Amino acid sequence: MKTPLTAALLAASVVALSACSSTPPAKDTAAPSPAAQSTAKSATVNLASASGSLVSGKLNVVPMGTGVHLTGEIGGLSPGSTHAIHIHEKGDCSAADASSAGGHFNPGAQPHGKVGSGPHHGGDMDNIVANSEGVAQVNAHAEGVTLGGGAANDVAGKAVIVHAAQDDYRTQPTGNAGGRVACGIITVTR
Repeated sequence: MKTPLTAALLAASVVALSACSSTPPAKDTAAPSPAAQSTAKSATVNLASASGSLVSGKLNVVPMGTGVHLTGEIGGLSPGSTHAIHIHEKGDCSAADASSAGGHFNPGAQPHGKVGSGPHHGGDMDNIVANSEGVAQVNAHAEGVTLGGGAANDVAGKAVIVHAAQDDYRTQPTGNAGGRVACGIITVTR
């Protein structure tokens, strides 16, 4: 037997439940966080030999598009050889084999890959090729990173590593690029 109080509670419950199911979800009115942007105009990288190699060079780094662009020259490579070049997670070249620079810079927690061909680390770039004198003219791009500003994807203060072999763009997490033959720190110039 239903009492007037029980009937009233039952009716109120039905109304409350139906109101919950028909109320549209509240819209997220928070503004999306702005994409991190480069605050520095340029940087340099002075590459010094690592792992007993004779590889060295100098690179310029500038913001370009949605990443940074590296240009310059690296010498001491075998004539006609192909080498991986990556931005690494730490700005530390103190170990003789440059292992102190850590792994590839990967702020987006992506798999290793090729720039412009799907997911990749922020520090992944295309291979460089030495000419007949063992000098590579660098014209490489790192996508999804910034220069300066301190955002999670900022490459200022990170290391650039030249590897002994070419990057196959598939093998995780390094592209099977071999040892580290040169290391330098991205240093903001202005």
